Amino acid sequence: MPCKGGSSKPRVVALVMAAGLSRRFGSDKRHARLANGRPLLQATLDLAKTNFEATWVVLRQQDNPGELGLDPDINVLHAPGSDIGLGTSLGAAFSALQTQVNARDADAAAVMLGDMPWVSPHTCRTLIDHAHAECIVLPRHQEPRYKGRPGHPVLFGRAFWPTLGLLSGDTGAREVVKQHASACMVVEVDDPGIHRDVDTPMGLD
Repeated sequence: MPCKGGSSKPRVVALVMAAGLSRRFGSDKRHARLANGRPLLQATLDLAKTNFEATWVVLRQQDNPGELGLDPDINVLHAPGSDIGLGTSLGAAFSALQTQVNARDADAAAVMLGDMPWVSPHTCRTLIDHAHAECIVLPRHQEPRYKGRPGHPVLFGRAFWPTLGLLSGDTGAREVVKQHASACMVVEVDDPGIHRDVDTPMGLD
């Protein structure tokens, strides 16, 4: 049966992925600044903290949150190792998230990428309204260049957290989404920010 979302206000937490090595960027893009001077990672975290009930950021094992300019009260999860794929980072993050007190009663977790601060707050609220423990909610922006591809954040209902906790390698959560297509809900949003990330320094403008 297709997922239809919940009837009451869902509780959704955010998981910001920021353990990548920024190879295409040429340096650690988490330290990069946007055109308005705001640090890239901090801008994404501010978006998450403003719109979701609690926020965790996933960093590299050797990272010092203070050196990244993060607030002392930010919830930090460390990925296992320094040169790992997105799947391994997600697996470790969801394994840890299931033990976090602040996430104990959450219906879903929004997976956000640390270099995507341009997602509209309205999009975040719209996705939250559709969240459910047994749903995977994906935003889609209808422009020809995106070819119908969903963007971020993707909200994973709590029922999928144990499966996500088993991920490893570079594949990310794409296979989980594919295997549970009947539980997926695609939400149309008027927001190109769901596809805008930073691969090179030019992407900061």
